[in-house]
Amino acid sequence: MANQYQPIGVFDSGYGGLTILKDFIQVMPEYDFIYLGDNARAPYGSRSFEVVYEYTLQAVNKLFDMGCQLVILACNTASAKALRNIQQNDLPHIDPNRRVLGVIRPAVEAIGDFTRNGHVGILGTSGTVLSNSYPIELEKWSEGKVVKTTQEACPIWVPLVENNEIDTPGTEYFVSKNIRNLLNADPEIDSVILACTHYPLLLPVIQRFIPESVRLLEQGKVVSSKLLEYLSRHPDMDIRCSKLGTVKYYTTENVEIFERNAATFINRTVKCEKVVLK
Repeated sequence: MANQYQPIGVFDSGYGGLTILKDFIQVMPEYDFIYLGDNARAPYGSRSFEVVYEYTLQAVNKLFDMGCQLVILACNTASAKALRNIQQNDLPHIDPNRRVLGVIRPAVEAIGDFTRNGHVGILGTSGTVLSNSYPIELEKWSEGKVVKTTQEACPIWVPLVENNEIDTPGTEYFVSKNIRNLLNADPEIDSVILACTHYPLLLPVIQRFIPESVRLLEQGKVVSSKLLEYLSRHPDMDIRCSKLGTVKYYTTENVEIFERNAATFINRTVKCEKVVLK
């Protein structure tokens, strides 16, 4: 075990990554975690590649400064628009022994076990869809099991969740519209990746409009199991992750607002501190 505080960092532009963290805590309760939400500058979904990369790198550096040896980008937009640049261009200069991982590849690797006919749908933010990260990664990592990928951008879903509008007619309208668009584009879709960490909170609504024959992949469960596998394969990293069972929360926004809203995503009372990213 690491002999100093070296938590696993979990970063998201807002609150959605808390759904990933919730599964981490459940599957890996002995590990230490730090959650950092850039709530003051959320959402990232509509921002340019350059801005998302700049903001994400600032967050990664902050988590490194806090002692993290391993950082998970629990944000599909950051994973799509910033991860590769950080891995290839920044880590070698910052510290080649530290690691930054995303949430796209674990979902892509798992979808092969979900789909029966190779027709996969993606529901995500505009930024994630525009990046084409899922189609590219599915072609690379699905081992030929995915034959067609269809994407649908859902730009209204995150604001609906963050404004606590989940159980409203407006949410039903937009969820049903986007799902209808996706299934009309490819009626053979048999599996759908919820490619945004906010979307599990919409699951009761989504399930009303998704046919029972279509399987939904939730990222939290997949990413947590893949992280355990990663640490098992890389004992040199695992030993550098401290294991005291603690969780700390940080936000770039108002602390009281974060603590109030975070409970919706993680089903627990949290206490957090404010940080500045630059």
